[in-house]
Formats: sequence, C-alpha cells, structure tokens
Amino acid sequence: MTFVNKNLLLLLLVVAISVFPLLIVHNSEFGGADGAAEETILSIRPEYQPWFEPFWEPPGGETESLLFALQAALGAGFLGYYIGYRKGQRKVKDM
Repeated sequence: MTFVNKNLLLLLLVVAISVFPLLIVHNSEFGGADGAAEETILSIRPEYQPWFEPFWEPPGGETESLLFALQAALGAGFLGYYIGYRKGQRKVKDM
C-alpha cells in the first residue's frame, strides 16, 4: 500500500468516524454558548428577533459539538501541514 493510499484510507476513516454519530445518535442535548447567549439576550430584551434562522438544525447539541471539534481539527491539520511544508521548503532552499 502506497503512502498516498494510506493517507486516503486514514482520511476516509476520520470522515466515517465523524459522520457515523451524526446518523446514529438522535436527540442529544448539550447547552453551549449560543444557547446561553440567546437566553441572556431574551432576558434583557424579550422582544428581540434574531436576524437569521439556521438553514439546518442538527439533531442535537452533541452533534454541534462534534461538528465544532471536526472544524477545529481540520483547521489545526491544515495549519500544521502548511507550517511544516513551508519549513521543509526553507530547509531544501538552504541546502
């Protein structure tokens, strides 16, 4: 198995592990900062109407946490890759 195939297999595994709970776990609840902010705003000004409505409501709060963690992991992976790539370029240039 080549290096590229191993990486693609690992990427598919990560995606499968991330998507599987979205399809299986329903009605999970987790109170986050968005919910707390909304409650605070409504307690201060009950007539407040949000500007936007979400176009997709996840099945539960844990799903939101999963998506947030996945977003953070992908961002960290991209930054780590980019920094390593640039460092490797500089190392090759200095040779």
